[in-house]
Amino acid sequence: MDNRFQLWITEGMKEISVDLSDNQAEQFFQYYEMLVEWNQVMNLTAITDMKDVVFKHFVDSVSLVKAINVSRETSLIDVGTGAGFPGIPLKIMFPEWKVTLLDSLNKRVRFLDEVIDKVGLSGIYTIHGRAEDVGRDPKHRENYDLCVSRAVANLATLSEYCMPFVKVGGNFISYKSGTIADELRQAEKAVRMLGGSMEDVASFRIEEIDAERSLVRIAKREKTSSKYPRKAGVPGREPLGNEAMRRKIRGTSEKAPAYHGRS
Repeated sequence: MDNRFQLWITEGMKEISVDLSDNQAEQFFQYYEMLVEWNQVMNLTAITDMKDVVFKHFVDSVSLVKAINVSRETSLIDVGTGAGFPGIPLKIMFPEWKVTLLDSLNKRVRFLDEVIDKVGLSGIYTIHGRAEDVGRDPKHRENYDLCVSRAVANLATLSEYCMPFVKVGGNFISYKSGTIADELRQAEKAVRMLGGSMEDVASFRIEEIDAERSLVRIAKREKTSSKYPRKAGVPGREPLGNEAMRRKIRGTSEKAPAYHGRS
């Protein structure tokens, strides 16, 4: 393992109060090497500098510890996982968790399967599909303690993708950066319509890269209506509970957000 990598990953995890074993550091390094190698032939991420990957992908993914109690065993689904963020870093750090990675592009799923095999992870599964379709599958609907997503989409849209996966009593955590006050306000009605309640926001800074981050926790209070999620593409074009946002999206002819993670 590169000494710089070991130093950065150890310091980064300490910054968010997480202890890292030598084996976990080695798993992260193997993951990094595969990410860079595969990125030469397919678009996985725009971030490939070693230090940036450590802090902007790995540490950022594990920063979930700032939003919830991670001490108990958890079933988790990562919606729009892309290159595996945050699901794979969370699985490395919390190997007892049962983790499912969902992505709409099969070539990314093939990459994830290779990482899982090479890094030696067990109890982690991949699904190729759209959130709107998989969220209606009885095997996955309201079957997870926790849903997470770093996907690039507004919170109202993400909530419709993600809340159907969460058990009553569970949580959806959305990873966000920048100013999010307006987005939170715009998503409140959608969250209620989906059976959830906006609980809290953990905001913090990753000092090493001078980056502001927020983790939005939405609690699942009651079952999501069978009306949701709507058919593929609709949540992105017509966000729930926000007519002004729907008009804006129609007016700019925006495409529905992809399910891949933030690059």
